[in-house]
Amino acid sequence: MKKIAILGSTGSIGTQTLDVARANADLQILGISAGQNVKKLEEQVREFAPKLAVMWSEEAARDLAVRIADTDTKVVSGMDGLLELASMEETQILVTAIVGMIGIRPTMEAIRAGKDIALANKETLVTAGHLIMPLAREHKVQILPVDSEHSAIFQALNGENKKEIKKLLITASGGPFRGKKKEELKNVTLEDTLKHPNWVMGRKITVDSATLVNKGLEVMEAKWLFGMELEQIQVVVQPQSVIHSMVEFKDGAVMAQLGTPDMRLPIQYALYYPERRYLDGERLDFAKLGSLTFEEPDMETFLGLPMALEASRTGGSMPTVFNAANEMAVAKFLRREIGFLDIYDVIGQSMDRHETRKHPNLDEILAAEQETYQWIESRW
Repeated sequence: MKKIAILGSTGSIGTQTLDVARANADLQILGISAGQNVKKLEEQVREFAPKLAVMWSEEAARDLAVRIADTDTKVVSGMDGLLELASMEETQILVTAIVGMIGIRPTMEAIRAGKDIALANKETLVTAGHLIMPLAREHKVQILPVDSEHSAIFQALNGENKKEIKKLLITASGGPFRGKKKEELKNVTLEDTLKHPNWVMGRKITVDSATLVNKGLEVMEAKWLFGMELEQIQVVVQPQSVIHSMVEFKDGAVMAQLGTPDMRLPIQYALYYPERRYLDGERLDFAKLGSLTFEEPDMETFLGLPMALEASRTGGSMPTVFNAANEMAVAKFLRREIGFLDIYDVIGQSMDRHETRKHPNLDEILAAEQETYQWIESRW
């Protein structure tokens, strides 16, 4: 029996992780958490009977505790609750499906407790990769990627000598606005932005896909996950979302991982690695597929990618500012407070004003995040 806990069990990755658990009787869910969705977490408690359930707010936790008083599940709240979930004695793997920098401290707590990490929280490595990866090596735990792109690279590298890598090729769908120019994006709506052509994802990551910020975050994450220099990572647009990413080796060979756009595959692979298990669902039919096409990303229109690369090259606290500014900008866009292109302005101005701290510790990372949030709120 493999025992897991999930940070963010009511979101897109969290609910698909539970889909994987439904299909595999030897997966036991010991801990789950949510932000405010009490109703959904109650449903999950009643189905999976975890030992621990965490709500972010105390009010939501009190509500949940009343609702599930007839169960044996313990209810806790806040960061202390997330840290308790991360270090649960019996769990083997923590799935970090929570969105935002809130996931950093619980991830570090889980690593110190000897738990493997099924990593779906980009912000953990983007802002604190210089802390996370050495900590994982120190405690001899695995960081198992759940993002489809990083999972694809992880799979392509299985059995290979990492010293023989020439470059990583991270694929992008191009999002809902692929092929459009800046002038055409001035008046796009929230509804237009949330119509991803291939993937079913949460609202925030769908917006990030449209701005290409998501691809920038993935490049920054891949740098830490696989120990690569930025110059060794290339983004290529693959509109069909069939090739999830590739690795080119020194001899010119290219290894690619292909499949239908189904997040359950990388989730299940991370949970059972190195074992592969049957997964129901659609299979690739190459005769019907016909062709695969590739393009260069348009970095003059979609500024999220070049801004991310600039933040990563600067290093230190700048990736935190890039990430925090994007989080705040996307939240404002989702609330219809700013337009689509304003997201780039918020990020760019936040980066321009920031004085980078080299080698920031966790407190300095979190301080840079708060400073960025406060400055944006004072401006927009």
